[in-house]
Amino acid sequence: MHVRLLSIALVCLTSVPAWADEPSITVLVAYHSMGGHTEKMAQGVLEGAQSVPGTKVLLKRVGQVTANELFSADALVVGSPVYWSNMAGEVKTFFDNWQFKFGVFPDFKMRNKVGAAFATGGQISSGKELTMLTILAAMLGNQMIVVSGGGAFGASATTEGDSPGIDEKELASAKELGQRVAEVTWMMKSVPKQ
Repeated sequence: MHVRLLSIALVCLTSVPAWADEPSITVLVAYHSMGGHTEKMAQGVLEGAQSVPGTKVLLKRVGQVTANELFSADALVVGSPVYWSNMAGEVKTFFDNWQFKFGVFPDFKMRNKVGAAFATGGQISSGKELTMLTILAAMLGNQMIVVSGGGAFGASATTEGDSPGIDEKELASAKELGQRVAEVTWMMKSVPKQ
């Protein structure tokens, strides 16, 4: 275990960036949005991931993601609005479909892929953290490697009251999340397989 961690650190510190050899990674950004706020954050995640050279980004609504798109992605970032202090039903159905429609088990087809979350909610304490944690819990249950960025659990935005839309700071947090996901995915791809 210590040797593997050391090799990861050495690869990250001493190797030529993975994109120098022109391979690529694919980041899938999947989201649900009714009012456009979560979609705007998804666009920010896309821009952040695309800022890392050699990164291809696929932006899809959760209901339109195919099994091939899911399983061929190197990383997955899922975004949801907050409904009753939790992820939207459409996002929960997306995770349920991993098995019911796509057959993720018993092979753990999402194992070791990088995962992250983002959320939008009306009020400051509307359940954005819980929403992101339930998304991350679904990923952990599938043996994915989850990362944060833009905030402690991922990027989030408040969309009502004094903040009626996505402001520049919230959009910057979405970009930061997308960039970190792409960077960590490159690190994971650079680690020699054992």
